[in-house]
Amino acid sequence: MSIWWSLHLRREAASVPLARRLLLGTMETAGVDPDISFDLSVALSEACANAVEHGGPASAACSGGPVPEEWAAYRVTAYLDGDRCRIEVTDSGPGFPPKTVEGHGSPQVEASEKEHGRGLWLITELADHVRFCNGPGQGAVVSFDKILKWRDGALLTAS
Repeated sequence: MSIWWSLHLRREAASVPLARRLLLGTMETAGVDPDISFDLSVALSEACANAVEHGGPASAACSGGPVPEEWAAYRVTAYLDGDRCRIEVTDSGPGFPPKTVEGHGSPQVEASEKEHGRGLWLITELADHVRFCNGPGQGAVVSFDKILKWRDGALLTAS
């Protein structure tokens, strides 16, 4: 059995815990090990926070006029399939700087004392495989996955 869901969320801070709670609820119901669920929920929160903060054109924040609907939203998709969970967060912003997506989308992120950028580093530490890329046209895409461990008696297992 597989589970997948997709959310179209407004770029508002309140959307981040909503996505996190949905992921945690899905994993708890399926029987995923709580430590794995926690790691993925933190990584998802960081990816969503990045989309909320940076997910629209820079000019939209400064224009003072109405913001087109596609600029005010981002998308979260999660797949639990077999022994793996894959999560993708896509926005419609300016995308990642080239140094972040160098090497065909492999993360070039370092932990630092800087105010920004630690969230991307945290995602790379919590997930097994991470890809940062820019979508066609514009927009950032963060996708990451992790091998799942199951609680005894889990409803969904890697069989």
